[in-house]
Amino acid sequence: MSRYPIYLELKGRRVVVVGAGVVAARKIQTLSAAGARVVVVASRVSATFEHTCQKPNIELIMASYSKDYLAGATLAIAATNDLKLNRQIYEDCQQLEVLCNVVDNPELCDFYVPAVVKRGDLQIAVGTDGNCPAYAGHIRQKLEEIFTDAHGRFLGELEIIRKQIIADIGDPADRKAVLGELVREKSFDYFIKNGPDAWRKRAKNMITGQTA
Repeated sequence: MSRYPIYLELKGRRVVVVGAGVVAARKIQTLSAAGARVVVVASRVSATFEHTCQKPNIELIMASYSKDYLAGATLAIAATNDLKLNRQIYEDCQQLEVLCNVVDNPELCDFYVPAVVKRGDLQIAVGTDGNCPAYAGHIRQKLEEIFTDAHGRFLGELEIIRKQIIADIGDPADRKAVLGELVREKSFDYFIKNGPDAWRKRAKNMITGQTA
């Protein structure tokens, strides 16, 4: 069965991470960067892990796992080395209708976390439906060589000019045509070769041509 890929808005939402290992630390950092209210549950933590949790949107609860901690959560991640406990967390999540990811156990996952290439606001996610995360990581490395920080800056320019296109061009077909030209590879090449100011001027001339 195919999964439904989405980008999920987690800002201000409660997400529970159970565990205090290296994998849990990575998950916590990513979730915190997404603006989630991260609740970390662990009975013991290292000094390094505790330092990872020292952010305003991360709450560290030094205690054994309890189902009560899942109340109000949007997501939960089980990242302990106790297989029995991980399964219990998953089963509790099913009862409470909380989406759950059990690390390294695809059968106990409502969602998978993709390998991501991030260049500014440009994000490229690679998933293998939980079959082989290592291969997703390998593909991500290849994509990182293709898509650079310049692509992220180019997206920033496109965001600005897209708003102008919507404001200035009334016909939806004309909007689509102009934006379609601006996102092409030759437009990106022009951006790289001539710089953002020249690219912006060229884009505005295209908009003027449609509004004349």
